[in-house]
Formats: sequence, C-alpha cells, structure tokens
Amino acid sequence: MASIEKRIRDGQTVWRAHYRTPAGTQRNKSFDRKADAERFLATVENAKNTGTFVDPALSRVTVGDWAPLWLDGQTQLKPTTRERYEGVVRKHIQPTWRHVRLSAVSHADVQAWVTSLTRTQSPSSVRKIYRVLSLMLDMAVKDGRLSRNVAAQVNLPRPVKHERQYLTHAQVDALAYACGYPAEVSKHRALDEHTNEMYRLVVLFLSYTGVRFGEMAALRVRRIDLAKRRAVIAESVTPVQGMGMVWGTTKTHQRREVPIPRFLVDDLAKHVEGKDPEELVFGGIRGGEALRVSTFRKAFRPAAERIGMPDLYPHELRHTAASLAISSGADIKVVQQMLGHGSAAMTLDTYGHLFENRLDEVADAMDLARTNSRQAPAVAIHALPAVAPVLPEHDLPLNEEGLLTSITAGQEVFLSRTPNGIRTRATAVKGRRPRPLDDGGRKPVQHSG
Repeated sequence: MASIEKRIRDGQTVWRAHYRTPAGTQRNKSFDRKADAERFLATVENAKNTGTFVDPALSRVTVGDWAPLWLDGQTQLKPTTRERYEGVVRKHIQPTWRHVRLSAVSHADVQAWVTSLTRTQSPSSVRKIYRVLSLMLDMAVKDGRLSRNVAAQVNLPRPVKHERQYLTHAQVDALAYACGYPAEVSKHRALDEHTNEMYRLVVLFLSYTGVRFGEMAALRVRRIDLAKRRAVIAESVTPVQGMGMVWGTTKTHQRREVPIPRFLVDDLAKHVEGKDPEELVFGGIRGGEALRVSTFRKAFRPAAERIGMPDLYPHELRHTAASLAISSGADIKVVQQMLGHGSAAMTLDTYGHLFENRLDEVADAMDLARTNSRQAPAVAIHALPAVAPVLPEHDLPLNEEGLLTSITAGQEVFLSRTPNGIRTRATAVKGRRPRPLDDGGRKPVQHSG
C-alpha cells in the first residue's frame, strides 16, 4: 500500500512517499509539501492500473549500456543484418548517446541528431541509422523502462529513388560474353583463368531467374532439375566480416522454385556434368568454395564498362530479370514467386512502373478481340427465345363460382384477367371453402359453358 510519512530533516518538514512497483520493489520519494506527495502517489497508482508505470530506477540506464543488451536479444536477425546493426551502433549511436540516460532522451534531441546525420549521410543511410535507435527505444518501452518511444514520428529525409538500369536481351548476351571472355586479361592471372565460361553462365542465370547473388552462390547440383527446367532456391551464403562465408536461409526464410530458360539447359548440363550432387553449381575458381561477390566484381566491372554501362552492379541483373519477365507477359504473382518477395505488394512497389508500359498491349488485345467478334457469323436475334420456355398450358381449374383454384406460371390468364380471383391449391387442399379475394369491386368473369 502507498503511504506518506512525515519527517523532520535539518529542522524542516519533509513528506516521504512510499510505494511499490508492479514487481513488488519498494520505492520512496521525498517532497517538501504533503500535497505534492499525495499527487505523486495518485499518479503512480493510476499508472500501475493502466499499465503505463515506469520504474525510475530502470530508466536510469544509459543508451551506451542498453545497446549491447538490445543487440543480444536480436536473435532473429540474419548474420549480415546483425553485422550492419552493430556497425550502426558503433559508428553513429555510441558517439552521441553513450552517456545519455534512457529517461533523458527527448524527441527534440532525436530530431536534432537525425538532422545532423543528413549533412554526411545519404537519405537512405539516415533512415537505416535512425531505425536502429528507434528499435532500441521500442524494446526499452516493452521492458518497462520508458513510457513511450520518443523517436516516433521524427521527420526523416525523403529517400531518393535512383533510376534503375534494365538490360535488354542483347545487352545481357554481350555482358555475359564479356565476363566469361574478357578482351584484356591481367598478366598476373593463371593461364587457366584467362577465360571463365562459368562467369558467362552466372550472368545469364542471374538475368533470367532473378535470384539474389547469395542464393545463386549457394545453389547445389541436387537442387536443379534440368528435365523440368526448375531450380529450388533454399539457401543463401554471404560473406560476413570476422566470420567468413555464412550460410543460412533465403531472405524471406522460404524455399521457392524458379524457372530455367530452355536455352540455358544444355549449357548448364555440360557445366554440372560429373559433379557430385552436393557440390555447388557455381563454385569458386579455386577450391570450389562459394563464389564471393567481391571476386565476381573483378570480372563484372570491366565487362560492364565494355558494354557501355560502367555504373552497373551485379544486383541489377535481378532487376533485369523482373523487367524481361514482365515484358514477356508474366503477371505480378508469377514475378513475385520468381523473385521471392514476401508479398505481391512489395513486387508492385518495386516494379509496378514496368506494368504501365503494357497498357498499349492491353488496348491492342481488346481491339483485336472486338474485331474478331464482329467478323464472326451473326446470329439472328429472332431465332433466340426472348424468355425461358413455359410449361404447357392446360384447361384452367375453375370451381362452381368460376374462380381459379390454382395457377401455373405463364398461363394465358395473366394476359386477359387480373390475378385477383386466383385460388391457390394449398387452400383447396386444406378442405376449407375458398374465400374469393377482393376483386376491387369488379364482377367475376363469366365463362361460357
């Protein structure tokens, strides 16, 4: 129970508020006035009841001490993402926030920090750095150290969308040949490395399947079915500083199948001939280890310059695969499955603008369909019945009063009489004398015998 104790300190009256945290820990705080102590205890009890109580002792930890605790809890991160987060903490968060208590971090301070980052970092980098700090504060809220995340709704720089480069079929062929058969070869390379047919296949495989480089490097022989022209993408391998080549699941942690173009089947069959099922399809030149993207770039950069695209990166072959698939008529779900995106919305956000180029194709297809339908033999309209056939007509069932006891849909009675005098068969079956329905003051129609 919360209580207030009156104390005399150095001749002055002090009111000491006693309360317990939700965990049961005893806490005390002194005030000069009893009213302030009462107001404080009322606030504490309300926060405990609403679940917003924050233990002041827990919020005294500094951001510098909280950062490693937060990192240790991020067991769900892939090694590459964890390495990036550690770098952000080391380079950008610790220098500014190391000695600042969690309770002392304010929204204005975070905004000023983000603004200062924009002077040295690109908009996308600023967003990534800010995200790490925001995630740290989110965990502090969940741990009961903060009542809210003060980094929420901070104004961030708008991301700059760089124009992607999409290669044509001819450019892909030229790039692939330039990678495998370079015009100029370093004299320091071994004779058997002057040409590399595998690099040509790597470019073609990336450009027509859309897999990520790490997924391609981790592809094993047993996971390609050349008869069905399918490759199962289930692993990824990435170099991590201090850890070497790290193997793991794909980015979305899901297996998927990608189609292999027919023109690649024979080349791939020749390339994997004699390899063990567990061997890598695209192993490194020396030792057969996983191909590093840094090694591949040594052949990729001069090849890109040779075809007149010096700013091209290996990852843009993935964008090229999406572009070629869309231009060939693939719908959004097929492209999503091929690229391994988590949702079709992600695919649309990334490549939706490529579908706009197909509006003319849709209009042309509809025009052709309309033209073909108009040229087809015309069917006489009068040859088709206007309504569904009705049941055959029978003699109308009348009683001695000349009233109908039942009626069938479509009978002539609807053309010459009002339905006011109709009797249902259900009434007659019950054995009760049918009462004529209100005929609106008109006399019943007389039928000649």
